[in-house]
Amino acid sequence: MATLSAKPSLRISVLDWDANNKKLSDTAEYERHVSHEIRQDGRILCNEANSRTKWDETDNTRRLRNRVWDISCWTGTLESCSQEMDKEMEALTVSKEETERALAATAVPLEVTVENLTLREGRRGTELVSDPVEGQLKKEVEVIDGMQRVLQQHIDRAFEQLCILQEARQRLTHDLQNKMEALDIDTTCLSLSETSPDISLKPNPYRIPISSTTPQQWEQFSLHNVTRAREEIQMSLQLREDMSLTRAQLRNELEAQRQATEFAIRKRTHNLERAHKELNWQLQNTEDEIMDMERDIRMLDEDIRAKTAPLKLAQTRLGNRTKRPGVDLCRDEVQYGLVEETKQIEATILALRQKLSQAKHSLQALMLHKARMAEDLSRKQEVISLEQRSMEARGRRNVQLDQTLVAVAPHTNSSRRHNLLQLTP
Repeated sequence: MATLSAKPSLRISVLDWDANNKKLSDTAEYERHVSHEIRQDGRILCNEANSRTKWDETDNTRRLRNRVWDISCWTGTLESCSQEMDKEMEALTVSKEETERALAATAVPLEVTVENLTLREGRRGTELVSDPVEGQLKKEVEVIDGMQRVLQQHIDRAFEQLCILQEARQRLTHDLQNKMEALDIDTTCLSLSETSPDISLKPNPYRIPISSTTPQQWEQFSLHNVTRAREEIQMSLQLREDMSLTRAQLRNELEAQRQATEFAIRKRTHNLERAHKELNWQLQNTEDEIMDMERDIRMLDEDIRAKTAPLKLAQTRLGNRTKRPGVDLCRDEVQYGLVEETKQIEATILALRQKLSQAKHSLQALMLHKARMAEDLSRKQEVISLEQRSMEARGRRNVQLDQTLVAVAPHTNSSRRHNLLQLTP
């Protein structure tokens, strides 16, 4: 008897089959419900997005308009401050050039004073004295040197201030240029709309540049530039006032010191002339005394030679009497008298020789002192001549100072101190 062959497989029951069908139906209904909810949410989201987009566009347009207004205001402020800066830089340059001319005007007084000191270095011996004239001349050099230092300091300060003003001006210019460029960009952005042909999608539009700043930093930057510029303008104004006052004081100080120095020179010249006359009188008296001393020395020498014969006589008598024989070699009155006479003559000769030595020493001292006085007299005459030459040099200086100073080209390098300009009479 034949049998049916069955394919082996997993079979499910009717209940499982019914459960599977129900599950498919329920899942279909659930997915349709979810899809409906998503569609509704999508429509709501589109409506809200459109509204939000319109609102954001309007709000940002307003912000752009306000930003353009802020930039325009700061641009006007920066332009006004730049104009003030240009005027102050020009005024400070003029004041600096005037100070440089004042500095150049001190070259001639300093040259003449140094020449006076150099002339007085030609004094010799005891005339090389530290007198009030030398003190006044050195003080005059110190005054002029101090003036030059003060003027040069003002010039250097003006040069530095001009550099600072220039730097501040460049910062204002750079800030102004940036704001003009930013103003152009924001004005262009303000003019754009959804229908503009030059709008497009940009890669990574949310990127924040490293050099970006906050609004507070942006405003503080410009405020700092303007504030600093105005502070530097005030400092420049104060510096110009100081330079003007210093220039006004220079001539008064220089003139006062000139009068004090020339008074000291005239007084010293008067004292020199008086000392010259006194020394000349002393020299004449010394020459007379030398003549008298030479005459007395000759007299003393003759007196010493005149005492030789009496001394020989007394000593010969004493020598002969030592030859007496026996008891006749007696120390009698004659013996004592001859001894006393010999001692007296020797003492007289010794005193005369001592006096002669003193006289010769005194004569030598007189001769030496006469030579010193003659040399000192010559030195005093030289010093008087030097003082007169000093006054002549100062006379030329005074004439030149009284003339009107012509315009002098300003220094090309204000940081160097002693490159003084010459005055043209």
